[in-house]
Amino acid sequence: MPANSSPTGQPGADWATLRLRANLLARIRAFFAQRDVLEVETPALSAAAIPDQNLSSFAVHYTGPGLRYGQTLYLHTSPEFPMKRLLAAGSGCIYQIARVFRDGEAGHRHNPEFTLLEWYRVGFDHHRLMDETVDLVTELLTGRVSLREPERLTYHEIFQRRLGLDPHRAMVPELAAGAKTQNLSIPPGMPVDDPDPWLDLLLTHCIEPELGQGRLTFVYDYPISQAALARVRPGDPPVGERFELYLNGVELANGFHELGDAREQRCRFEAENTARQAAGLPTMPVDEKLLAALETGLPECAGVALGFDRLVMLAAGKTALAEAMAFSFERA
Repeated sequence: MPANSSPTGQPGADWATLRLRANLLARIRAFFAQRDVLEVETPALSAAAIPDQNLSSFAVHYTGPGLRYGQTLYLHTSPEFPMKRLLAAGSGCIYQIARVFRDGEAGHRHNPEFTLLEWYRVGFDHHRLMDETVDLVTELLTGRVSLREPERLTYHEIFQRRLGLDPHRAMVPELAAGAKTQNLSIPPGMPVDDPDPWLDLLLTHCIEPELGQGRLTFVYDYPISQAALARVRPGDPPVGERFELYLNGVELANGFHELGDAREQRCRFEAENTARQAAGLPTMPVDEKLLAALETGLPECAGVALGFDRLVMLAAGKTALAEAMAFSFERA
């Protein structure tokens, strides 16, 4: 091993990497046990699915006995919704190491089935959660990856520094001109009235590869159109209180100061389903159980999801996700 070019049943990761995976999992559990954060397990199957048009859920058809006979269910893309139901029920701080599933995500740093570490800290905002994320990732990578002092940059700063653009106010013509200046290949069907796909194109192709070189780099305070499940902080401009973590050009984590307003969350779900329809995608059933839990009251909290396989890849000095997993999608 590794036998990455072999069509046989051999693992894609070598034994040293598989032992490292096990060691990192044990150290994650020790980290949270020391901080009195409870490990939980929630279902991978749900009657609801996230309506974010950038995520595609695997659908399965249940044919067994019971009330759900003949129902379409969805494999979760994240354990977020049931974990928030636990938080609303009084769980306190919790974490989960979950296998999650995303259709259409296969490639150098993607696999349709992967391991996600997700945790929620009651009483934290996204800044305090960034502190804890640094503590965990630094502890796991010490001795394997050389790290300089972490840095934190706003979404505005990364666009201003690299491209001279204001991502909160730039409209499509200005962003398209920026893409042309960077000699980017423009995908067909790019919108003429929605800046977000253009921002994403510029971010992924021009900015992300340079982020986190030799250090943990947090990007925070996103445009409100990208707030997703995060709170919005009023201001000029208003921003979504979320962050993403990068190391050596690899996105490792996505965190939020969590939205607890059930009415606002329902409005966002409906808007996302409307956007799915406009894009020719099927609408997703809204998670009414989550909304009911938010109605009872979600405690003030922040949460983050960290891609465990990517962390292993970086810790092991590998260049592809398949080298950090026993059996990637191609070998399953």
